[in-house]
Amino acid sequence: MTGRAEPVETGLALRGAATARERAGAHPIAGGTDTTVLGVYLFIASEAMFFAGLFAAYFTARTKYSTWPPGGIHLDLPLAAVLTALLVSSSFTMHGAVRAIRAGDRQRMIRWLTVTLVLGTLFLAGQAYDYATLGFGFTSGVYGAAFFTMTGFHGAHVLGGVIAMSVMLGRAGAGQFTAKHHAAIEGVSAYWHFVDLIWVLLFSTLYLLR
Repeated sequence: MTGRAEPVETGLALRGAATARERAGAHPIAGGTDTTVLGVYLFIASEAMFFAGLFAAYFTARTKYSTWPPGGIHLDLPLAAVLTALLVSSSFTMHGAVRAIRAGDRQRMIRWLTVTLVLGTLFLAGQAYDYATLGFGFTSGVYGAAFFTMTGFHGAHVLGGVIAMSVMLGRAGAGQFTAKHHAAIEGVSAYWHFVDLIWVLLFSTLYLLR
């Protein structure tokens, strides 16, 4: 885990790469896909393999126990359901932001992106509260280690997305995005949808498949 690139750094990397590209103008590769967006897709593919490894380790550990989760461990399903609703809703608001900038409506894009940022921040606050009230921790056996590793890495990815959106809002406020040049918004959107999908899988695995 120490060798993993921090998701927070991903948001900053997206900012730097996209800024340099959009100053020079759009540079689609053959077939019309912007290279910034392609880079984000490649990053998402690498992260998908990482999370696939976490899920594989989780299900391998689960097969070794007749009772899962082990006795004495209780999860807050209602809170997790609320957090899921927040992230799923944020995918729709993010899509609204992308549609707005594609139409050249920067102000509407800013509004949708702000709502998405708020939803992501509320998710992080809810997850922090969940961690504080669960009653078990990372050292609480195999289940505790698996639960906090999977949800913790996901939370770090959400934080990276929130930082990236904050940067995008600052740039949008400076008038940097147009209907033609908004590759960074497309990239952040793809990343955010991936983060939302991973949470849906985590919610189903950790909270519903008991």
